[in-house]
Amino acid sequence: MPRLEYTQVRATVCLPTYNERENLEAMVEALRHTGVRVLVVDDNSPDGTGEIADRLARELDYVDVLHRAHKEGLGPAYLAGFRRALTDGADLVLEMDCDFSHSPDDVPRLIAAAADADLVIGSRYVRDGSIGDWGAIRRFVSAGGSLYARILLGVAVRDLTGGFKCYRRRVLETIDLDRIHSKGYAFQIETTYRALRAGFRVVEVPIHFVDREQGGSKMSRAIVAEAVWKVPALRIAALRRRF
Repeated sequence: MPRLEYTQVRATVCLPTYNERENLEAMVEALRHTGVRVLVVDDNSPDGTGEIADRLARELDYVDVLHRAHKEGLGPAYLAGFRRALTDGADLVLEMDCDFSHSPDDVPRLIAAAADADLVIGSRYVRDGSIGDWGAIRRFVSAGGSLYARILLGVAVRDLTGGFKCYRRRVLETIDLDRIHSKGYAFQIETTYRALRAGFRVVEVPIHFVDREQGGSKMSRAIVAEAVWKVPALRIAALRRRF
C-alpha cells in the first residue's frame, strides 16, 4: 500500500447538518488550524443552519456548502458529501459530527494514521478510547450495537458504529456508493464492512467521545431498528456474493 505524503494531500471534512446553528460556526472555526477543507452538507435545516453555512463559505476560503432539498438521514447526506468531495479532488475524505462529540483536535491524528491505512476510525472502544458523559443505557445500546455487528459480521473492528472516519479516496471509489442505502448509524457499519470485504486496511485510533452540549440528538428508534436488521442482511448478502 503506497504511503501518502501529507505535505501535499488534500483532505475534506464532510459535516452533515440539520438544525446545527448553535454549533456550525464554532466547529468550522475550530477546523481552521487543521488544514482541511470543510464541506457542509445541509439538509434544508429550518433553523437557518444553511444560511450560516453560506455566509461562512463567502468569508472563509476553506469552506464549501452542499444544500440538499430534504432531510433523508445521515447516510444519504454523507454519500452526497463523499461524491462532491471526490469530484473536487480530495485525496482523503473525513466524516465527523458537527456537535463537538468528535474533537476537531483529533482530525490531524486520523489524517496521520491514514498514511499507512485505507480507512481510519476514531474509536471509543479500543485501548485509551473513552466516552464522556453518557448514561448506562446509552452506553449499553452503543457498545452492545457494536458487539452485535462485530459478531454477526465476523470482523475485528471494535467501534463499528463510530462516525469519526478518514477514508482514502480509492476506498470510496471502490465500495460502490450507489449500492449503499443505509440511512442511520447502520451506514457506519455498512461502509466499514464493505471496506473490509474489499480488502482495504482498516485501523482504529483512540478518541474521547463526549455528548453534544448544544442542540438535540438525532438518535431515534427507527435508527436503532435499521441497524438491527441491516447487519444480518449485510452478512447474508456477503455470503451469497451479492455484495
